[in-house]
Amino acid sequence: MRFLRRSLIGLFLIAATVGVLTIAGTTVYNAVQTRLADEGLSRPARERVFSVNVLPVTVTDIAPELTVFGEIRSRRVLDLRASASGRVIELSDDFVEGGEVSAGQMLVRIDPADAEAALQVAQTDLAEAEAEQRDAERALDLAQQDVASAEEQARLREQALQRQIDIRERGYGSDAAVEEAELTAASARQSVVSRRQALATATSRIDTAKTSLARAEIAIQEATRDLADTEIRAAFTGALRDVSLVEGGLVSNNEQIAQLIDPDALEVEFRVSTAQYANLLDDRGTLIDGQVSVQLETFGIALSTTGRVTRESASVADGQVGRILYAQLDAAPGFRPGDFVTVRVQEPELTDVARLPASALGGDNTVLVVADDDRLELAPVTLLRRQGNDVIIRAGDLAGRLVVAERAPQLGAGIKINPLHQGQEQAAAKPDMMELTAERRAALIAFVEGSSAMPQAAKDRVLAQLNQDRVPSDMVERIESRMGG
Repeated sequence: MRFLRRSLIGLFLIAATVGVLTIAGTTVYNAVQTRLADEGLSRPARERVFSVNVLPVTVTDIAPELTVFGEIRSRRVLDLRASASGRVIELSDDFVEGGEVSAGQMLVRIDPADAEAALQVAQTDLAEAEAEQRDAERALDLAQQDVASAEEQARLREQALQRQIDIRERGYGSDAAVEEAELTAASARQSVVSRRQALATATSRIDTAKTSLARAEIAIQEATRDLADTEIRAAFTGALRDVSLVEGGLVSNNEQIAQLIDPDALEVEFRVSTAQYANLLDDRGTLIDGQVSVQLETFGIALSTTGRVTRESASVADGQVGRILYAQLDAAPGFRPGDFVTVRVQEPELTDVARLPASALGGDNTVLVVADDDRLELAPVTLLRRQGNDVIIRAGDLAGRLVVAERAPQLGAGIKINPLHQGQEQAAAKPDMMELTAERRAALIAFVEGSSAMPQAAKDRVLAQLNQDRVPSDMVERIESRMGG
């Protein structure tokens, strides 16, 4: 029994010793592999070369186009207001919202009974004033004849008085006869004065009659206008909007019943910033007569027309900035006042400039220029205009040089690039092949074999490529980025 017990203890100690040795060997092996991997990652850093799209700076003359939004308006809008109050007894068939009417067409008729009665009263007053004027003229004529007769009698009485005086001086007459002749002559002169007073009264009556006649004629004109105001007619050919009247309704004086709009006298009103406004001025500071194109897009259908800038707002409204400009439109079928449209204004032509993609310009108004050794340089430029996804810059010394078409965060001054011209994008899409050193290849293979995140099929495919003489460079960069290199 003692022998058996000691034998079992010996076997247990042997098994424990073997286990401990196995664990120690595994630990040493892992430490060696880790050491080898660490030594492989300590290789010297390799400069990265980026493939970027470049384009040449081409100097040309460009006429910039300013794009803003505006509203269609009509230069000819008339408020239709009732000039008389009363009941509407007749409406034109075209007096509806959007109805098209012609110049002089009768639109609304208001009950003219009161206006016709007032006209008849005015006509009666006119006839009475004309009769009074005729009577006054006849009375004046009679008064003038009466004055002439009285003056003739007074002249004869004066002659009779002079005759009595001559007879008395010759000693044949008496003082009583002379005195009687004097009294008769004085009475005749008094009669002339009375007749002249009657003539003055007749003349004043004529003036009064003329004033009454003029007032009656004015009353006739007012009554005629009031009667004409019961009919509302179209002042020009156009279309109606904001119609707010029905037949049989009551209207008051000066009540707005509709608006008449001329659809052939359209213009577009649009607002520009102060900087944009400055670009539309000529050398004398006068607004240019610029060509504009107007476009209205609705449900995939575009209406377009052209026009010219005609004027600007006289002042800036409170709380507003920029300027309001107006452009008169040419023939604009389909456009209506109130349409929200896109306006493109042709600016004066710029000389010796270049057009680049907006992505080529940095926030500090610089571009990346390709030097002779394919390294990038920063070059400041003058930004003149922004045109959609492009910018217009002053070319200067950049004419003919290559600039980066798309700025990226990893690109900067001194970075070496592989410039791709237009048409080389597909070639750049093909992976570049490279040769690996034995140490670098071994480190990559060890990392792939020890990776637990990669499926076995992917490992086999990557290992097959790593064992080739030339290996895709993008795959090497991807593996090394995961290794921390």
